[in-house]
Amino acid sequence: MNARSQPNTGRDLPPPTAHAVLLDWLLTALAPMNRTRVKQLLRSGRVSVNGASITRHDHPLKPADRVAIGRDAPVAHTAAQLGVPVVYEDAAVLVIDKPSGLLSVATEDEKIDTAFVRLRFHLESMSAGRPFVVHRLDRDTSGLLLFARTAESRDTLQTNWESVTKTYLAVVEGTPREAEGTVENFLTEGRDLRVRASNRPGGEAKAAVSRYRVVGTRDGNSLVEVLLETGRKHQIRVHLAGLGCPVVGDTVYGATTDPCGRLGLHAWRLTFEHPTSGERVEVESPLPRELRRIVNRG
Repeated sequence: MNARSQPNTGRDLPPPTAHAVLLDWLLTALAPMNRTRVKQLLRSGRVSVNGASITRHDHPLKPADRVAIGRDAPVAHTAAQLGVPVVYEDAAVLVIDKPSGLLSVATEDEKIDTAFVRLRFHLESMSAGRPFVVHRLDRDTSGLLLFARTAESRDTLQTNWESVTKTYLAVVEGTPREAEGTVENFLTEGRDLRVRASNRPGGEAKAAVSRYRVVGTRDGNSLVEVLLETGRKHQIRVHLAGLGCPVVGDTVYGATTDPCGRLGLHAWRLTFEHPTSGERVEVESPLPRELRRIVNRG
């Protein structure tokens, strides 16, 4: 249980009358507040049970438990508790390990729960400033996401972004005919938001280059390492599908299997020039367990 002392419990809610799960009970007790807002209250540490701040959605409630919504500024929580563990940090930059299913930054449909918002809350709760967005990952892609700690560091990183090395691991259906190679073509996003490949430039088509290497195969799936030379939307997904090996779980680009309940794409390694020292920094994130079990034996 994630719990910290919270002296000022704020607004008390009517106590539960039966055993319940905290999130489900809050959705009823705080109606008509929407689910996203209720989850934000939990994540920010503003919900207390019997005087202790609780962040777990599945925290069990007993009849007569005292539940309250705090008025004070939320207590500090680690980035790991907020679901965005930090894998590298100094005064200029910060790299988190983003889970699959979490947006990098806000969209029209989701403005409250993003990697940026969670990280900002983590930093502000410690009076440690705010993050600055450097790049993004697709919502369903997990792995390394780089933020700056200052606007100056952000600008330097973005100016030198072509020197950043971005390597992904993908679990795909089948096995590419060639064990390694380069896919080079042009990508265009359609009105239906799907990205399509062509061999000719034209209109809004953008050049896209991916280098890949098959790491291993098992039971009809392969683990493929992909090095991006360009960073187009859905580039890896389109390029691997073009090889006849769509990423597992990627029904948009032709996958017919979903063995782990998520897109099988992970931002594994990030290498960049430090914006203040100029030194080369290399960070890695292990392949998540649910993807690893698909391609590992034993």
